[in-house]
Amino acid sequence: MNHGHGTIEKASGESLVLVGNPNVGKSVIFGALTGRYATVSNYPGTSVEISRGLARFGVKKLGIIDSPGVNSLVPMSEDERVTRDILMTDEAVSALQVMDSKNLRRSLLITLQLIEMGLPITLALNMYDEAGERGIKIDTEGLAKALGLKVIPTIATQRWNLDKLEAAFYNREAPSLYPVRYHDHIEEGLGKIEPLIPKNRISARSIAIMLLSGDTTLKDWLLKTFNPDDIARIDEIRISIQARFAEPVGYIINRTRLKAVDSLVSKFVTQEAVGKGALATFLGSVTMHPVWGIPVLIAVLLFMYEFVGVFGAGVSVDFLEETIFGAYVNPWAERMVGYVFTPGGLIYDLIVGPYGVVTMAFTYAIAIVLPIVSFFFIFFSFLEDSGYLPRLAVMVDRIFKLMGLNGKAVLPMVLGLGCDTMATMTTRILESRKERVIVTLLLALGVPCSAQLGVILGMLGAVSFKATVLWAFIVLIVLFLVGLLASKVLPGQSSDFILEIPPMRMPQLSNMLLKTLVRVEWYLKEAVPLFIVGTLILYVLDKLNALVSIQNAVAPVVVGLLDLPPKAAEAFIIGFLRRDYGAAGLLSLQKDGLLDPVQVVVALVTMTLFVPCIANLLMIVKERGLKAAFWMSLFIFPFAILVGTVVNFTIRFLGITL
Repeated sequence: MNHGHGTIEKASGESLVLVGNPNVGKSVIFGALTGRYATVSNYPGTSVEISRGLARFGVKKLGIIDSPGVNSLVPMSEDERVTRDILMTDEAVSALQVMDSKNLRRSLLITLQLIEMGLPITLALNMYDEAGERGIKIDTEGLAKALGLKVIPTIATQRWNLDKLEAAFYNREAPSLYPVRYHDHIEEGLGKIEPLIPKNRISARSIAIMLLSGDTTLKDWLLKTFNPDDIARIDEIRISIQARFAEPVGYIINRTRLKAVDSLVSKFVTQEAVGKGALATFLGSVTMHPVWGIPVLIAVLLFMYEFVGVFGAGVSVDFLEETIFGAYVNPWAERMVGYVFTPGGLIYDLIVGPYGVVTMAFTYAIAIVLPIVSFFFIFFSFLEDSGYLPRLAVMVDRIFKLMGLNGKAVLPMVLGLGCDTMATMTTRILESRKERVIVTLLLALGVPCSAQLGVILGMLGAVSFKATVLWAFIVLIVLFLVGLLASKVLPGQSSDFILEIPPMRMPQLSNMLLKTLVRVEWYLKEAVPLFIVGTLILYVLDKLNALVSIQNAVAPVVVGLLDLPPKAAEAFIIGFLRRDYGAAGLLSLQKDGLLDPVQVVVALVTMTLFVPCIANLLMIVKERGLKAAFWMSLFIFPFAILVGTVVNFTIRFLGITL
């Protein structure tokens, strides 16, 4: 199952595993080494995604796996369990730990656990430049000698020193153990459990530590690997050792590791006072401020409106649609097809007719949607790499709290601007079912994906900024009210908001372009075929004279309540297949002069709140279950029409001009 951007060659046999905390640059290093940014697939038996590929060093191709970001290898989440499980397989012959040079304390905690596993390890001190800017000096030679590991400073975004990581692929020697000794009683328990552990890819000591810590995620592995008597014996040992402590053994083990980490940091990391980075620090604090962050957000939205809505959807779309397709591609296709097939015939119309593959599907996908989403991908990549998105999440956290949501809910909502299907999958980071259901509902209801949002901004950019603000205001208010109502209806409570905040930085143009190119590649492979399928559906309905019947059937809603032209029904029908295709249909009506400014806003509000695309609906079924997906769809469809109707009558009653 491939959910990522692009296609990769699947590594087989022995592989190097990238390990590290979240937001340390693992995926950037993976992309730089493989020539891909993010191509992922589900880890067997889970919804967690991992990236596999072949790292390229000259003519050599070496297997590499990018595991999920973790804070511990004693799993507290499904992501951490998957990373631990990968390290226990024979495929993982060595590990490359990517570390945040600015926060070695957090990274070294994982390093000690990897050392205990007895795996060959290489350390990549990433973001080395940012550490220097903050006055953080690291004695890499001293650290390497103390740990018995190879330590390589890197700057992934600039590809600095990444060529030296090739050595990690050939590292097959387990490091000398860094002496972390636990309490005597714990060591006694480990000594009793270790002889019971069968040979494994990782050391018996590390598995014994996990078991003594009460790691329940090893239950299935125990049942498959151990006989019942040994399992019972391990439980007895664990209970007897735990009885000697007032605190959980796992907590005591972790505290001992932290003391060892602090000792390393005090010896090999120094902090100097610096005057650099003042602007980045200022921007980092301002963008999170509950008051001053609002003008920054408005400025960001204004820039997005101009860059995507005006320039992307105006200049670029006009050039492609009118000059390239209108003057050259479509006329040429009509002539070529006309030489072979009779104009007006079935095959002729299938290719270049009103609902033709070339004249409609390719024109919509390439001439209209592609330039808009490309500009949006560039803008979104800038926001991602700058470090602004997590700060936006912090700034609006209080609003989400009013909806009974964990602040982490902001992250899937923001990711939904890229792809609602993938964002629905990320709702598993939320701890309660209530939070996961609410966020899934809000994503399906009113968070437009990048492709749809790009088209929406294009349409609104042709009307006025006032129309854009009105559309955004209505959608946000609706999302807030639905979230608030859902929090009152659904049982359960929210949990604490903990989010890693990366530093503000100037994005690398090359990295932004790489992201954009890979996402465009994904769009062409995933979206264009659906555009063709959608066009074929319209073509068949048209030839069967069913399209007119459907338009007449929904006329009371589309024409009577929403005050839209009958042809708008096509856009809503095809919106079931893919949201941006439906929006592109509305854009085509606007360009033909069939929608006035009020109709544009009404149509876009309704389309934004309309049912999710097929891919997102299937993901909802997978993540939340068929029953939840059914009730969500049953609510969203009439609710979108209701909101569109209220907006239509309100604007016209108040005489608002757009």
